[in-house]
Amino acid sequence: MRTALLQSSGRPGSTAENLQVLDAAAGRAAAAGAGLLVTSELFLTGYAIGDGIGRLAEPADGEAADAVAETAARHGLAVAYGYPERDGERVFNSVQLIAADGSRRANYRKTHLFGCFEHDHFTPGDRPVVQADLDGLTVGLMICYDVEFPENVRAHALAGTDLLLVPTAQMHPFQFVAESVVPVRAFENQLYVAYVNRVGPEGEFEFVGLSTLAAPDGTARARAGRTEELLLADVDPAFLAASRADNPYLRDRRPGLYGSLA
Repeated sequence: MRTALLQSSGRPGSTAENLQVLDAAAGRAAAAGAGLLVTSELFLTGYAIGDGIGRLAEPADGEAADAVAETAARHGLAVAYGYPERDGERVFNSVQLIAADGSRRANYRKTHLFGCFEHDHFTPGDRPVVQADLDGLTVGLMICYDVEFPENVRAHALAGTDLLLVPTAQMHPFQFVAESVVPVRAFENQLYVAYVNRVGPEGEFEFVGLSTLAAPDGTARARAGRTEELLLADVDPAFLAASRADNPYLRDRRPGLYGSLA
């Protein structure tokens, strides 16, 4: 499945403008043969917008979700987008997967919050593995800091995730995560990882870009630079199956030894 990674910070503070950016990117991705478009973390609103997070947060079935579903159906590709999700008084840092027919397939709430900003504005999620079937692939959802915890990604591997989508707001000076950690996660867990970052200055942060589609052999099948970019790369089920057959990591685990680690 050709996968498009939208490395962009959009227009922080304006959901309406970000929906337009998303629609334009979906059109370009579909024209290039992509079946899936993935955005960065909190793409629909912006990340460093302070209390605007709570003001712009919407339910998973809100007006913004309806607009994304319409975009997905009109262009004929699935969309995974980051947004602040309101559930009553609580706000979650979430990513939702919408299929190419506009149906909602999965919604994930970030489980590991990073730094004072996120702890001040969000409630952590409590479901570590959220998956959906997409064109024969088992697609898993995660957000940014979550991928830095090996237990999280291993849980996805054991649950059969083929492609792990990771909308991200990864900032200076932690670019080694994009450059080194993400390809290692793909290799040690035998899955594809689509790591899609914000880019450029925003509030007090400097987002470093470097979005990548990492393959189960530990290579970056595509790597963005440090400017806005629509990155395209293929997820190959046959290559994934061959890699899993050759790599013994998951087969050679000894879970009985690991109980004390929990």
